[in-house]
Amino acid sequence: MHTDVIVVGAGPTGLMLACELALAGVRTRILERRAEPQRDSRALSLHPRSVELMDQRGLLDRFLPLGRTVPGWHFAGLPTHLDFSALDSRHGYTLFVAQARTEAILQERAIELGVEISRGHEVLGVRQDGEKVAVDTRVPGGGTETVHGRYAVGCDGGRSVVRQAAGIGFPGTDETLTGVLGDFTVVDPRPGALDAARSRGVIVAPLEGGLTRFVYLDPERMGVPSREPVTLEEFRASLTRITGSDCGVAGPRWLSRFGNATRLAESYRAGRLLLAGDAAHIHFPAAGQGLNTGLQDAMNLGWKLAAAVNGWAPPGLLDSYDAERRPVGRSVTENTEIQTLLAELTLITRYQRPAAALRALFDELLGMREVNRRLADQVSALGVHYPPADPDADPLVGRRIPDVGLSAAGSEATRVYELLARGRFALLAPAGGPALREAVGAGWGARVTAVTAATCDGHPDLDGVTEVLVRPDGHVAWATRTTDAGARGEERIRALTAWAGAPS
Repeated sequence: MHTDVIVVGAGPTGLMLACELALAGVRTRILERRAEPQRDSRALSLHPRSVELMDQRGLLDRFLPLGRTVPGWHFAGLPTHLDFSALDSRHGYTLFVAQARTEAILQERAIELGVEISRGHEVLGVRQDGEKVAVDTRVPGGGTETVHGRYAVGCDGGRSVVRQAAGIGFPGTDETLTGVLGDFTVVDPRPGALDAARSRGVIVAPLEGGLTRFVYLDPERMGVPSREPVTLEEFRASLTRITGSDCGVAGPRWLSRFGNATRLAESYRAGRLLLAGDAAHIHFPAAGQGLNTGLQDAMNLGWKLAAAVNGWAPPGLLDSYDAERRPVGRSVTENTEIQTLLAELTLITRYQRPAAALRALFDELLGMREVNRRLADQVSALGVHYPPADPDADPLVGRRIPDVGLSAAGSEATRVYELLARGRFALLAPAGGPALREAVGAGWGARVTAVTAATCDGHPDLDGVTEVLVRPDGHVAWATRTTDAGARGEERIRALTAWAGAPS
């Protein structure tokens, strides 16, 4: 069978990418080894930038009723939390929502857009030549099928078959410690019992369906390999050692061990094979950044890969995926290693005193507004800035566009993010008029929504900006502050051609 893009893996990253591709009219098929959607949820949160992405695609109303908003988040489990509510976003919070819910919503959207999802298809091998890719699979019932496409994207986790077939290295560090999580139907009902566990470093979180999750690092068991199954007896014994009580846990729904192996792919692309999510980067789940980074990979890659498939991608556009997202992957792996070390040292007897002092110092620093803001920007991903190729570019270029309010001709949108629901570029031209909209529509109408006579809500970052081109992923492609209409028009054409391709 033939398709445009084969996505391997139906986790959040693969589903998000498939939605982005299908939104742009790209025939997309997902191949997933598991026969059924994952029931249990390792990840439980959408951080502010991921929430913004769902808002940009008109999906946020599907998520909000199923989750709970939390204005702060932790860094290395320190008492002083990161203050997401102080960030420059309409969504200065983490949305506490189970990964299984996120996958269900994205699957629903993918099916609406015409994505074919083939479950029970285990990928056995991947091949590419100059024009196409071929993915060999074992299908339900034991037969085989070869799926042909123009590109394949590995969203298939840390042991990615696509990455191995592409010959992309995955350097980093092996697992040196493991943690344990468990979801239980029964816990100690006494007031304060769970608070006592929390005070001793155990994460205790209520889940939907009456479940309670416990996550801990046991100094006596943190060297056990992640491949070794967790038993209820081990879980109770560890809780007793750490907290003095087994917290009454019973009726386990899911027990799992996870490690701190940290790796980053040497490249996110090899010819017609690309990587996203855990196939490109793995790390300890510190601050819950893994799922979110994968969703943001998918948002960056989707419109660029669609441009290549649809034939209008400017030179170098698809290569910019690796150039922009791999540094983000490096930043995430580094900050999770720091957080893991801050937690691990407290469990090693000879380091406990200096580790406690170090954590106290970090906690004091988090109480400083500028430090808190910097780390909050990093963990929330709101601070991601893709450096422009032109060193003289406007300071807005590469940054996420603020979701400012609009009063604009040529659009029914009342704020910027509503302009992005169709996955197209948005050109905001406050000084423009009907002639500008017609000119943009004539050349780039299928790719760019031009909004003129726009008035924004006075955001300081947009003071003096006379035009701005917003990418489909919500980052700024080009901005100018010139008041010279002729010069601005020449800049606009160059920017549109460089980002949205040659005029049709």
